[in-house]
Amino acid sequence: MRWSDIDKQFCSVARALSVVGERWTLLILRDAFLGTRRFEQFQHNLGITRHRLSERLGKLVEQGVLVRVPYSERPLRHEYRLTRKGLALYPVLMSLSRWGDEWMADERGAPLEYVHRRCGKRTHPQLSCSECGETLRPEHVQPRLGHALQILADELALDGETDLSLPAVIARSRESNTMKK
Repeated sequence: MRWSDIDKQFCSVARALSVVGERWTLLILRDAFLGTRRFEQFQHNLGITRHRLSERLGKLVEQGVLVRVPYSERPLRHEYRLTRKGLALYPVLMSLSRWGDEWMADERGAPLEYVHRRCGKRTHPQLSCSECGETLRPEHVQPRLGHALQILADELALDGETDLSLPAVIARSRESNTMKK
């Protein structure tokens, strides 16, 4: 499978990576969350080429993560603002930041601290169950087939497939989706 077809999988991680999986994209989003809005600011802050930045911003606009908003009429200039879809990526960036702080920081420690404005205390992201509030840990969560993959698993079972494990069904979804084209 080619990277350009990653969004065709029945996998939410793969589909999300089709939008944010390129390394510059997450840095652009980080800067957008830190208040960067204008092309020149992004370029200056990131040291990215104009061409690559233009490509990445264009894709984020096309995917509805950012929106271009005019800020000057003469000459016509735009700034980039996070949409609701873009703002929904905040937990992803916070989790990546925490992981980087824990596993990649040098002896000087974390480059940024995050303070919760309402209580005034330093905070870090934490995944919790939407139903009971308990902290989520990998050993306490069990993934199972969602509706889209359950339909495929049922079809595979009817065809005599014996390996209906999650990784096998996800792999078969790639093949199934490719065949439908």
